[in-house]
Amino acid sequence: MKILAVEDDPVAQLVIESALKSLGHEVLLAVDGGKAWELLADRSIRAVVSDWRLPELDGLDLCRLIRGRGGDYVSFILLTQLSASEVNIDAAIAAGVDDFLTKPVNIRDLKLRLHAAERVLGLNSQVRQLEGFLPICAHCKKIRDDRNYWQQIESYLNARTGTRFSHGICPDCYEKITVPELERFLSRMPPPEPPRTDAAP
Repeated sequence: MKILAVEDDPVAQLVIESALKSLGHEVLLAVDGGKAWELLADRSIRAVVSDWRLPELDGLDLCRLIRGRGGDYVSFILLTQLSASEVNIDAAIAAGVDDFLTKPVNIRDLKLRLHAAERVLGLNSQVRQLEGFLPICAHCKKIRDDRNYWQQIESYLNARTGTRFSHGICPDCYEKITVPELERFLSRMPPPEPPRTDAAP
């Protein structure tokens, strides 16, 4: 996952960069909120790990800008001091912050936060795809997924939402399809034999 780390302290920045790379992520660095906002023109950035107090734009202002621009969701993890007050935490949540990490950063806590972020981003991507246009075959009604495979619509939705399907026939299709098929079937059947009448001896 491509992650933007925003930290103005050189030592803290090095620690965060090393931790993120050790977890297998691609890392971009910014020393202030203004530079971070410029880098966020790269829409492939999926998460931001940002210090709260920054030159130019602070962490909350940066988060507000991200939430206001639309497009794909970006997970935002805010680095805080242990002394952060409940009022400040409430303000961060209102700004759109997803999660918090206390400084100095513990790599295990960082890993857990990023794992949760990846799960949320994956679900968000699925929802956006379901809300948007889906490529669907005009004849067989199969759907093309993001790997370019064609799937039955039931299989596609079940894999992404857990939806299970029961099948029925709507009234329009019953009149247009089922009734004519029944009539054709009945027309091919031989007429019933007349009842037998035994002659009197």
